Amino acid sequence: MSLKILDTCVNCDVCEPACPNKAISMGADYYVIDPALCTECVGHHDEPQCMLVCPVECIVVDDALAETREQLELRYRQLMAKETTE
Repeated sequence: MSLKILDTCVNCDVCEPACPNKAISMGADYYVIDPALCTECVGHHDEPQCMLVCPVECIVVDDALAETREQLELRYRQLMAKETTE
């Protein structure tokens, strides 16, 4: 599952640096999460770091993009492989 940031985001800037996959960026009005880069911190941490640091709790699981832990682990491995070739 990818995570998503709700429109209740106050643009406090704490989630972006907490993301080990650089999946979070500033959108048109508030921060957004790129589902192609989000692994819910699988491979890095036991729980999503953005959710831990968000002071307004506006980061939630995006049920529309449901994925298994195995899918998230595969994405993590692919992202790490890509990072080492760049």
